[in-house]
Amino acid sequence: MPANSAVQLSRRERQIMDVVYKLGHATAAEIREQLPAPPVAAAVRTLLRILEEKGHLRHEKDGPRHIYHPITPRSVAQRSAVRHLVGTFFSGSRSAAVAALLDESDRPLSADEREQITRAIQRLRAEDK
Repeated sequence: MPANSAVQLSRRERQIMDVVYKLGHATAAEIREQLPAPPVAAAVRTLLRILEEKGHLRHEKDGPRHIYHPITPRSVAQRSAVRHLVGTFFSGSRSAAVAALLDESDRPLSADEREQITRAIQRLRAEDK
């Protein structure tokens, strides 16, 4: 996925990508069913074509249907989106972004979540990052 992929996507394109990542692969009809206030089927197909042209999706034919797959692994897309979010809303400060995430939660962190955070901090200290 291009470095500025989060910037290149409209709100509806991001919603479509979220559905495709969630399902792993999907037809236009399956994607449309998952969208909030779904547009007409032709609009979904147009957006899928645009996402293919931008290099975010590919399709394979299954009879008359097209099955859409993400080109970029979800983990790569997540990192790109996080970099964009931190840069845009937190002036590049990862600590401010983490603090906002922890402060915003409407539920306490689970023991497993705390352990994951602790391991990530320990790994960063060991790598001296």
